[in-house]
Amino acid sequence: MPKYVAWGSYCEGVLEKRAPYRQAHLDGLASQKESGVLVTIGPTKDVTKFFAIYDAPDEATVTQLLEGDPYWTGGIWTEYTVKEWIQAL
Repeated sequence: MPKYVAWGSYCEGVLEKRAPYRQAHLDGLASQKESGVLVTIGPTKDVTKFFAIYDAPDEATVTQLLEGDPYWTGGIWTEYTVKEWIQAL
């Protein structure tokens, strides 16, 4: 199955604004991880960007997962990019 990388940006004041969405966001990520579609995800140390790796059948699946996340629908993530990734090692 192809792998995809996604990276994007957080809104200003993310640490305060994410509170109402955080548990649903984490629950959804745990479900994705358990199903095997999400390899890893996390923020940069300064919490301005996020990075993720997905093991998904196509880019549309990754887009659907990102846009269905409470951080996207709640405006916590402000933009993202998805690219198919070739894992060399």
